[in-house]
Amino acid sequence: MTVLVLRTVRTSLRGELSRWMVEFQAGVFVGNVPGRVRDRLWEKIVEKETKGSAILVHTARTEQGYAVRCHGEPSRMPVDFDGVTLMRHVGAKITAPRTWG
Repeated sequence: MTVLVLRTVRTSLRGELSRWMVEFQAGVFVGNVPGRVRDRLWEKIVEKETKGSAILVHTARTEQGYAVRCHGEPSRMPVDFDGVTLMRHVGAKITAPRTWG
């Protein structure tokens, strides 16, 4: 399964993506496309979209079962913590965990 979230992108790009995936909400696309098609769609987004942002989540052979790709300036970015991908708010600082005792 593939989930694609777009922000501030051209209507023509959304129309092109709707040929392959279902747009459940404005800018949120979900589909079950082959890896080659998914990669080609991502290439088009990266090549054509300069103002907006995109986050792609797709199934992968990882511990979590998915992988994340980002383009542009999304409000959240993936961060790898010992092989686990977590999403960090772009303005947030990463601090050491608090210890109790």
